[in-house]
Amino acid sequence: MWSRLQKCPSEHFFLFGPIGTGKSSWLKTSLPKALFLDLLDNATYRVLLAAPERIEDLIPEDHSGAVVIDEIQRVPSLLNEIHRMIEGRAKKQGLQFIMTGSSARKLRQKGVNLLAGRALTRWMHPMTTAELGDDFDLTRSLQFGRLPQALSSKNPKDFLESYITTYLREEVQQESLVRNLEGFSRFLEAASFSQGSLVNISAIASDCSVGRKAVEDYFQILEDLLLATRIQVFTRKAKRKLVSAPKFYYFDPGVYRTLRPKGPLDSEFEIDGPALETLIYQELRALNDYLSTDYSISYWRTSDDREVDFVLYGENGLIAIEVKKTSRVRRTDLEALKLFCEDYPQAKAYFVYGGTRKDRYGKIEAWPVGAFLDALPKILLP
Repeated sequence: MWSRLQKCPSEHFFLFGPIGTGKSSWLKTSLPKALFLDLLDNATYRVLLAAPERIEDLIPEDHSGAVVIDEIQRVPSLLNEIHRMIEGRAKKQGLQFIMTGSSARKLRQKGVNLLAGRALTRWMHPMTTAELGDDFDLTRSLQFGRLPQALSSKNPKDFLESYITTYLREEVQQESLVRNLEGFSRFLEAASFSQGSLVNISAIASDCSVGRKAVEDYFQILEDLLLATRIQVFTRKAKRKLVSAPKFYYFDPGVYRTLRPKGPLDSEFEIDGPALETLIYQELRALNDYLSTDYSISYWRTSDDREVDFVLYGENGLIAIEVKKTSRVRRTDLEALKLFCEDYPQAKAYFVYGGTRKDRYGKIEAWPVGAFLDALPKILLP
């Protein structure tokens, strides 16, 4: 599934992704005759929250084809009714149910019916390099990220600031996910300093003036809302002592930069480096889903701080990727990759940097960022 570049599946399916990635727009373009039931519409939401079975009445008897339920996590009990219709009315009437979601929080609760394998699960991410084609602009991607509206807006900075504010109001405050919204707002900024770095719960709790337990809950909320992820260290058949803390990433460079406070003591490199790493990670996640390559994505870091940013492991092989904003390749930049290849000689190793030359250093291939992103689908496929 190449997301926006391919047709919708013909089966029933869930489509998950952060708010603003273009799930609804893509479906409306792909399925112009689909019936849309938007749970962000207050009238529709109130009717179905009070009586989920009324979804039957909202689907005309003469309708066939796609029925899209937007933001299904707002009324999880609807899934019981959809399950029932898949077994009956959908077959007779030729209905295809498509359920979008921008939060996994309520859907992860015990007892929620996820249709017992009767629907596929698909993901939508911010725009990929392949989707952008000739419109790909590395500088703009690093500054404002890959959300469709940020890419098309004449004022992407204003859009991103509004995106953060709206998300806080509509998803966090409205759903009463946290009691202390001010503390959570401070946490969002504090977490941005951990972008691409090891998570230190105690330090973040101190910066936010909240307890450790609250910070742990806040991280889970970000992951449930699909706004961030934490990746674990790669420990398979480890030959060295490794760290155990996860690394943290907001899902998009533009969102990260909007949340990251910048003062006179902050250098551009301190912000640009994590932004580039985030862009590569964003692309890895998207292509891993769209190409169904099923890699686990982790990182590798020894106890003496030798680190490889991303390790992809799966049936298709083992891939190690180090990302640096530097414009030239220095010997010290390659030390962690060389060490990793000593421990895992079967690995393919890539050094992605801000220069212009593609080169090879033993087993390590050095790629300019743009060329690497263009070649990434072929790199990931066996």
